[in-house]
Amino acid sequence: MRPTPYVASLRIYEPLSAFEPADRLRWENSSLNNSKTQEQEDALIRVASLQLPASRPDGAHILDVDGARYICPWSISVRTWASLSDFKSTMPSTVVPLFISNSFEEALEDSIDFATSKVPHVISQTWNIPPRWFSLFDPSERVRGHNQDGAFVISRTDIASAISRAKIAHNAVKSAFGEGPVEQEILDLIDWLEMFHPKSLVELDYGGLADYLELSLAEEGGLEADTSIEDVQSSIAGLAVGDGALAGRGYEKLVTRWRKVAAFEASS
Repeated sequence: MRPTPYVASLRIYEPLSAFEPADRLRWENSSLNNSKTQEQEDALIRVASLQLPASRPDGAHILDVDGARYICPWSISVRTWASLSDFKSTMPSTVVPLFISNSFEEALEDSIDFATSKVPHVISQTWNIPPRWFSLFDPSERVRGHNQDGAFVISRTDIASAISRAKIAHNAVKSAFGEGPVEQEILDLIDWLEMFHPKSLVELDYGGLADYLELSLAEEGGLEADTSIEDVQSSIAGLAVGDGALAGRGYEKLVTRWRKVAAFEASS
């Protein structure tokens, strides 16, 4: 079982040439390993002992595709800082120190070189997957099955295709609803994608949510009944032509499916 079975991730793998020489040398000579499990285990250790990310070496996910190597650094320090900022935005300032001490927050800030730290290569979501993530992929790019960790669902595409599809989704949403939170979230996703090397790969990994999804779809055929990408495509197509019924059907199917997955959180 995965150490953190409730996390889905959207990852950017940049070509090896996009990195600094020292990093290129390190990752060029690295062997493929179970980096996803290692990343989760390290995350649990930091939570349990409240360790600063800089106290443990940062790792990377590695893909070898068609003779080329692609790297997705864990970017732990930057992601930790971003998560802390998001957490603070949802809590009264007087409550935050009950969870994170001022001294730890200051030490975390001091450990990050914001002048050189890049945008994180990984963004994560717990117990759900945002619909906009599915808009980046085509069903033909999805692989699903089982391995030593359990069920898995992974979709992967080139970053140019992901950006093009995201822009189509953004235009459809903006045309139908105008500017607003949903439209801005898609625009933020596009901005994030455009920060990376144009030859990068984009990967959506359901992580442990694949196991919960399989359970929730047991009576419908398991993972093969997951049509999340198709549902989002249908919804976007409906919005693009002004067919509210088509857009609504796709979105409702998607939300209903993932609401069942999110319900496992209450029973965990």
